[in-house]
Amino acid sequence: MKTTLNIDDSVIQRLREAAARRGTTMSALVEAGLRRVLAEPKQMDAPSGGLAPLPTWHSGGFRVDIADRDALYQAMEEEE
Repeated sequence: MKTTLNIDDSVIQRLREAAARRGTTMSALVEAGLRRVLAEPKQMDAPSGGLAPLPTWHSGGFRVDIADRDALYQAMEEEE
């Protein structure tokens, strides 16, 4: 089936070069790439909300109660 896609010029140039190096067509490379993307496990897709979850980490806990102004200023001075 023929279709029209809008692809960035720099990507098309890289595609042309890759096709020439491999002795194949640009269409064959695009189709192979699409097949790879579509074959990826479902877990790699973004959740139904559309965005991937943000990374999380554990900071080791609080160093100071930010409601305690004196303790906060003292902690900030220790950082210098």
